[in-house]
Amino acid sequence: MSFIYLSTILILAIFLGFELIRKVPATLHTPLMSGANAISGVTLIGALAYAGGDYSILSKTLACLSVCLATINVVGGYMVTDRMLAMFKSK
Repeated sequence: MSFIYLSTILILAIFLGFELIRKVPATLHTPLMSGANAISGVTLIGALAYAGGDYSILSKTLACLSVCLATINVVGGYMVTDRMLAMFKSK
């Protein structure tokens, strides 16, 4: 029963995220991405806490995968944000 419940939440979150991002104007994309990086940082901390716990091997594997993906998202997001902000600096 919990698998169905969690799968429903995941599918709704994916749909909601897609609909929200699709309707954002281009001028607000960079500030929105900076905020999303902060949220990914929270996800990274949660995944690290879960990976270090005493859970099954499948849970630990998924948590390690989550750590890798969240790290890529955070680092890549900040690199893009830094590059966008560098465009506004005087030469």
